[in-house]
Amino acid sequence: MTTFRRGVAEWRSPSLRRATLWVPQWFPKVAVFNVPQEAAMAFPHLQQPSFLLASLKADSVNKPFAQRCQDLVKVIEDFPAKELHAIFPWLVESIFGSLDGVLVGWNLRCLQGRVSPVEYSIAMEFLDPGGPMMKLVYKLQAEDYKFDFPVSYLPGPVKASIQERVLPDSPLYHNKVQFPPTGGLGLNLALNPFEYYMFFFALSLITQKPLPGTLHIRTSDCAYFILVDRYLSWFLPTEGSVLPALSSSPGGPNPSPAPRTPTMPFASYGLHHTSLLKRHISHQTSVNADPASHEIWRSETLLQVFVEMWLHHYSLEMYQKMQSPHAKESFTPTEEHVLVVRLLLKHLHAFSNSLKPEQVSPSTHSHATSPLEEFKRAAVPRFVQQKLYLFLQHCFGHWPLDASFRAVLEMWLSYLQPWRYAPEKQAQSSDCLARCVSERWAPFVQENLLMYTKLFVGFLSRALRTDLVSPKNALMVFRVAKVFAQPNLAEMIQKGEQLFLEPELVIPHRQHRLFTAPTFTGSFLSSWPPAVTDASFKVKSHVYSLEGQDCKYTPMFGPEVRTLVLRLAQLITQAKQTAKSISDQCGESTAGRPFLSWLGFCSTDTNGSYAANDLDEMGQDSVRKTDEYLEKALEYLCQMFRLSEAQLTQLTLALGTTQDENGKKQLPDCVVGEDGLILTPLGRYQIINGLRRFDIEYQGDSELQPIRSYEIASLVRVLFRLSSAINRRFAGPMAALCSRADFLGSFCRYHLTEPGLADRHLLSPVARGCAARRPRGPRLSLRFLGSYRTLLSLLLAFFVASLFCIGPLPCALLLVLGYLLYAVAMTLLTERSKLHHL
Repeated sequence: MTTFRRGVAEWRSPSLRRATLWVPQWFPKVAVFNVPQEAAMAFPHLQQPSFLLASLKADSVNKPFAQRCQDLVKVIEDFPAKELHAIFPWLVESIFGSLDGVLVGWNLRCLQGRVSPVEYSIAMEFLDPGGPMMKLVYKLQAEDYKFDFPVSYLPGPVKASIQERVLPDSPLYHNKVQFPPTGGLGLNLALNPFEYYMFFFALSLITQKPLPGTLHIRTSDCAYFILVDRYLSWFLPTEGSVLPALSSSPGGPNPSPAPRTPTMPFASYGLHHTSLLKRHISHQTSVNADPASHEIWRSETLLQVFVEMWLHHYSLEMYQKMQSPHAKESFTPTEEHVLVVRLLLKHLHAFSNSLKPEQVSPSTHSHATSPLEEFKRAAVPRFVQQKLYLFLQHCFGHWPLDASFRAVLEMWLSYLQPWRYAPEKQAQSSDCLARCVSERWAPFVQENLLMYTKLFVGFLSRALRTDLVSPKNALMVFRVAKVFAQPNLAEMIQKGEQLFLEPELVIPHRQHRLFTAPTFTGSFLSSWPPAVTDASFKVKSHVYSLEGQDCKYTPMFGPEVRTLVLRLAQLITQAKQTAKSISDQCGESTAGRPFLSWLGFCSTDTNGSYAANDLDEMGQDSVRKTDEYLEKALEYLCQMFRLSEAQLTQLTLALGTTQDENGKKQLPDCVVGEDGLILTPLGRYQIINGLRRFDIEYQGDSELQPIRSYEIASLVRVLFRLSSAINRRFAGPMAALCSRADFLGSFCRYHLTEPGLADRHLLSPVARGCAARRPRGPRLSLRFLGSYRTLLSLLLAFFVASLFCIGPLPCALLLVLGYLLYAVAMTLLTERSKLHHL
């Protein structure tokens, strides 16, 4: 039993409640009476909200977290709603933080059970859908209290709409706008306690900035993420047809929101012909008075608040303006924000898919259907679809070209696959044929056509600008290709495109807007339009409502997109070859490195190609994963768009991706000019995307290279001075020894000379054939002794020798003898190789 539960049990103890009155620590002892009624009679000012609020504020500073929550439970149970309504705004703000982000509150986004188990348990029980905080909400809800929420903190499109006296399309804002009195500041929404609580809860995801040092916290383990999941499971149940009952008092009725009196004229929001649709607020329908709608008002409110606060940051007009390269971003979501939205989408699919089989089709809808079942049918298309589309469009166009886009990608793919969250999914076998997308989902695909086609084109544009050699980027291409290659899905998308491109023979053009226009009611039950059975009309209405009637639709299986797919296939092939080259280069450098170089007796190669790719850091396993991801992605793309091997081969050759005669990658595409090589646009594209690179090596004196991070700077400088002194002192004898034609000369040349510039790859391929060799005399290099690896290897060798009772001097002699034998063998092999080339 947690500390929180023990505290609650103690406060609920009848003997303790008769003997104790909750008061702040700093209040005089004479103010404590046996029962609350005596306290109220002796001190009437105790019932004033100002005293209760002040005492709670004082305790929030003086008392520990667990004690404060215990006190709050007692206050919620013992004080009437008349006094609790004054502390409610302060309590909500103290939990979720202030709307301006200055106050952090309980910092639920960083609170984790494995880090702070006691605080985590107390917070989760207090904020649980059936916990004390929600009981306070319903206690105030039963008294019809209202709380002002500033419009200035609402999402941009909603704020701009209300400030222009234009009614937002969501019923969430209807009949709630309050104008300040003369001389007052700002617009406010008058919200009931449940709405006020959920507004703060949802907005805390956006307004509260992550604290320093919390960037590596796993979002799914945080209290906020888990609370979102609990609220969704409670208010949007996937099992049963009735919401869990929760009342302010045992056996009491569930409170319901009261309609508000309209106070100002509004126009419709989100439509083009506002002059034809303006209507006075007195002509609007107030909150649905149907008693059946009260069954789902909490579900409807929760969903609308989450969608409005998390997704409604871009309007259609704003989205069209954002297509300009000079447009400034108005709102930038975070990766944590995207992960929470994905959780919402996954639960909404499970919620909608929990419909009874006879109620799935809109044609079977009747008045006998319960409000919750009707809400399941309408939740996604009515509240989520348009705002999610604009949200995803912004993310696809403005998210950085890095691996963090994976969060956006998985959110998109989760929405595209509602069948993953259907009850019958559990019965599917692992057979590939069993994973075929059923025809049952054809209406969903058609009514979300742009989610599949337009965003797929957006992903292609991103993929063509990323480095596909990176395993993380290759994985994203693989994930998208795998989802779209599911059996029967491509055919459904093609069918939807055919329905949209059908000529309009019967349906008037102006009816598109009538189908998608929102009505002016406070509940979705009366605003949801009648079922439309014409499939072509549905698809056209979907496209026009999201893109406008003047949109230019690009078919996903048309020639333009097919060209992009072919380009992506070419880049995949190039990336596979690049990854193979990196793997071969790593293998060659490892195989060609002398055995004793691992002990530091030979210089290491500091000239690495493909240095900008994360394959170098992750090793051969990443190369293998990249190749697997790209191979499967190419297979899926060929399957979707019916690409043949002959087409891929022809396009690969046309782009010049074949390897040269040595099996190495060619240089970036370029032409020879007066001053050397000039990159073509294709060559610049290849370099930017990591498809090809020039082999850049250090061409100067190896002794004068910059000191590396694996070297001891002071020791390298001392060794350089020592070797320079030796070279100056013995330059003549070393030159004489290296000029000898016998074995001793070969042995000295192996150790005292280095390959000339003519034996290296030069920076400019044009000058490679005519480069003049700049000979250097024989010299001794001791720089390898300044490496950390060399010194550690020597220490390790001496330590191992000491285990066998070998002293330092014999161990050193053995190392020198072993190296001499190795050097003799390498000298013989080098001379034989020279004779072979001659």
